[in-house]
Amino acid sequence: MELLGLPPALLVLFVSFGFMVGVFFGFFGMGGSFLVTPALLILGYPAPVAIGSSMAFVFGTAVIATLKHHDVGQVDYKLGALMFVGIVLGIEAGKMLVFGLEAIGQAELVVGIAYILLLGAIGIVFTRNALKQDETADNAEDDNQHTDDDIPDIAKKIKSYNIPPMVTLTDGSKASMWTISGVGGGVGVVSGFLGVGGGFIRMPAIYYLIGVPLAAAVGTSLFGALMSGAVGAFSYGLSGVIDLGVVTALLVGSALGARIGSASTAYVDENDVTIYFGIMLLLASAAVAFGEFANWFEMPILDTVSFVLLIGSSFFVTTIIIYYGALAVRERKATADLTSSHG
Repeated sequence: MELLGLPPALLVLFVSFGFMVGVFFGFFGMGGSFLVTPALLILGYPAPVAIGSSMAFVFGTAVIATLKHHDVGQVDYKLGALMFVGIVLGIEAGKMLVFGLEAIGQAELVVGIAYILLLGAIGIVFTRNALKQDETADNAEDDNQHTDDDIPDIAKKIKSYNIPPMVTLTDGSKASMWTISGVGGGVGVVSGFLGVGGGFIRMPAIYYLIGVPLAAAVGTSLFGALMSGAVGAFSYGLSGVIDLGVVTALLVGSALGARIGSASTAYVDENDVTIYFGIMLLLASAAVAFGEFANWFEMPILDTVSFVLLIGSSFFVTTIIIYYGALAVRERKATADLTSSHG
C-alpha cells in the first residue's frame, strides 16, 4: 500500500526527516534543504529531481518559519526585496548549469563533489567560530555589554567602505547596493545549482558581509529562502522534475519542526548549539563523500554508511536543540513559580 506514491517505510522516513530539517531551518535560519538534496541523491533520485524537489520543499518550509520570525519582528523585508533580482538571476544560471551537466551525464558527480567541499568549508567555519566564542566568553566574563547588536568586525570593516549607491536598511544601518546584489546573486547560483534555499551561505553572508544583527539575519535569511524556493520550484516545476509525493511528506514533518525551531530561539542561546551544528555539517560532508565513493567503487555498504551519518547527525542536533529548549522553559517556569511564591 502506497500513500503519496511512497511505500510506508519511505513515507515515515521523509516525514521524520522533514521534522528534523524544519527544526534546523526554524532555529538557525539555515540547515534545512542542504540535507534534502544529498539524501535524495543517496536514495537514488536523479540530480534534477533531487534539486527540484528540494527547492519546492524549501519554499514550503520557509513560509512556515518566516511567519514565525515575522511575529517577533525579526525580518528585514526591505533587504530581502533588494536581494531578489540577484537571487532570480543566480537561480536561473545555476539551473542551466545543472541541466547542462545532466546532458553529459555528470550532474550527480559534480553536485556531490560541490556538496562535499561546501558543507565541509561551512562546517569548519561554524565549528571554529563556536570555539572562538567560547574562548572569548572565558576571557571576558565580566563584559556583559554587546555593541552594535553583536555585528562582527568584518561587517564593520565592509560597512566602513561607502561604495554608492548606499541604502538604509530597516534597522537604520547603511549598506552598499553592490554588497547586497553580490550576496543575492551568489546565493542564487548556489540555490539553483545545489537545490538549496542557500541559508547556510545567505545567513552568514547577511550577518558577516552586510552587517545585519544576528536575530534579524536569521529571519531575513528565511525570507530570502522563501523567495529562492518560490523561484526555483517554479523554474524546475516547468521542467517537470519535482516529486510532489516526496515534497509533501517532507513538508508534513517540517511544518511542526520549523515552528519548534523558531520558538526555541527565544529560549536557547545559539552559542550553546552552534558547535554541534558545525560538527553536523562536517559529518554531512563526510556522508556525501561516502555516497560518492559508493558509486565509484560500487560498494553499496558505503551508501548505508552515508545515509546513517546524514540521518544520525541530524537526529543528534535536533535532540540537542529540543533538550536545551525544554531545559530553558523548565528553568523559567521554576523561576516564575519561585517569584510568585515570594510575592
